[in-house]
Amino acid sequence: MRTSLKSAAALTLAMGLVLNAPLHAQDYAGSSSGEEESGTNGRGGNRTSVQPYIEANSVANWQISPDSDVLTYTQLAAGVDAAIVGRNNGGTVSLRYERNFAHQSDGADTDSLSGLARGYATVIPRVLTVEAGALANRTSVDVNGRSTISSFASNDVTTQTYSVYAGPTLQTSVEDVEISANYRIGYTRVDGPDFVTPSGQAADVFDDSVSHSASFRAGVAPDRILPVGVGVGAGFYQEDISNLDQRVRDVYVRGDVTVPVSHTVALVAGAGIEDVEVSSRDALRDADGNPVIGTDGRYRTDPASPRVIAYEADGLIWDVGVIWRPSSRTQLQATFGHRYDSETFYGSFTWQPDRRSNLSIGVYDGVQGFGGRLNNALAALPTDFVVPRDPVTGDVAGCVNSLDGAGCLDGLLGSVRSSVFRGRGVAVSYTHQMGRTVAGIGAGYDRRKFIGAQGTVLALADGIVDESVFVSANMSGPIGPRGNYSLNTYANWFNGGGSNLGDAFALGSSVSYSEQVWRNLSARAAVALSMLDAEAAPDEFVTASALLGLRYDF
Repeated sequence: MRTSLKSAAALTLAMGLVLNAPLHAQDYAGSSSGEEESGTNGRGGNRTSVQPYIEANSVANWQISPDSDVLTYTQLAAGVDAAIVGRNNGGTVSLRYERNFAHQSDGADTDSLSGLARGYATVIPRVLTVEAGALANRTSVDVNGRSTISSFASNDVTTQTYSVYAGPTLQTSVEDVEISANYRIGYTRVDGPDFVTPSGQAADVFDDSVSHSASFRAGVAPDRILPVGVGVGAGFYQEDISNLDQRVRDVYVRGDVTVPVSHTVALVAGAGIEDVEVSSRDALRDADGNPVIGTDGRYRTDPASPRVIAYEADGLIWDVGVIWRPSSRTQLQATFGHRYDSETFYGSFTWQPDRRSNLSIGVYDGVQGFGGRLNNALAALPTDFVVPRDPVTGDVAGCVNSLDGAGCLDGLLGSVRSSVFRGRGVAVSYTHQMGRTVAGIGAGYDRRKFIGAQGTVLALADGIVDESVFVSANMSGPIGPRGNYSLNTYANWFNGGGSNLGDAFALGSSVSYSEQVWRNLSARAAVALSMLDAEAAPDEFVTASALLGLRYDF
């Protein structure tokens, strides 16, 4: 039994003292330290690559339905793909700027910045690391905050989303006591058109937010002092949203215990107290008592209005769960408990059947805003990944491909409502590498129940539930000594509660091929087909696109 206890102790330590996370679901996916990341990239050895490029393309966009129309564009783009995999530092950056010049008067010039980045730097080996992440991407958005990926939409109907976070992570020990702590600050902004409904109502579209997240835990592993592991922890989360001065604040303290069952299984349990509060101010009113809409199409906040509580939950919280780690390539954490005055469930599962495959599943539950949710997803990304892109628009598409962990962001952009929400969902991703060919598939479900204070304009959103389901798949690899291909496809379902627009279904697929013609110069060709079927529209929107161009890699 003593050997089993020692094995369970090692299991608990290897899980990175995960017991700090369960009751603080804002950080459900946790953050990875540099030591963990550098040893699990699955490709072996240190490496650094930086590949800037420029492109010049001709694009034809054919709207097949409901009306037939063909528009052509000249597309100029510049970007960089970079990766660092090392013992003390690591990260991936994929950044692209694109400008499209319309040839016809009924077309529109558009530009966009898209990219994804995640990395870490070690300050003190095995003790202190600093990590950061960022996202930029565009989608088409309607007046009810529903967003879908679309090709060459006018800037009048698209939004550009930016999100960035950074912070330190500490992991050390004092004799038998393991100590872990982390802090993150994040910022998210959605830039877009000035949406106002035909009736003059402001659009419920997120503007920007700043979020802070911090946690601390001190614990002793099993068989160090006692046969079981014990620990105490605390956490803090706050997100300030500019729309009507909304604020989410969550503070908790808790204790936990780890009970080894075998050398691969441990039971965990914890309890504590938590105080969660969501509040906001009302919109500025005119002389007739109607809310005032700003020049950006959003409600203007009345700074003199009192802060109104929209949601609060305080008191006892608890959870029970299991940790299973039969090998270094397989681990499961599943937790059930009571939080937010209701039942809650979250957890994760990762499986690497070999060095060329990775399956990741994440289940989450938390109260936050659009910005905080996006920051958490960025923090959950691995640091070594490949970003699939739409070959025609250049936008980030689907889930990232990685042999390190999960990386799906599709469901996050399905709704950009400004209101705070309780978000629950699941995301699954699988990546497989076959020589130089990489294939990935992702799927997920996201449910958001929005929270708005009574007596304010946000009361219109209170209790509304938005649901989205997504599936994406991609494959890329070489053809012959000079050629490369890529295949991408996606499907998204969206149901907006409280909206008269009904359900929406989006489907798209693309294929591209590039051939090296001289040194670093390559010729490119791509075709794409997309479809959007919305209940509120009398006909389906079907669009086909084609691209021919040149790319130079420096």
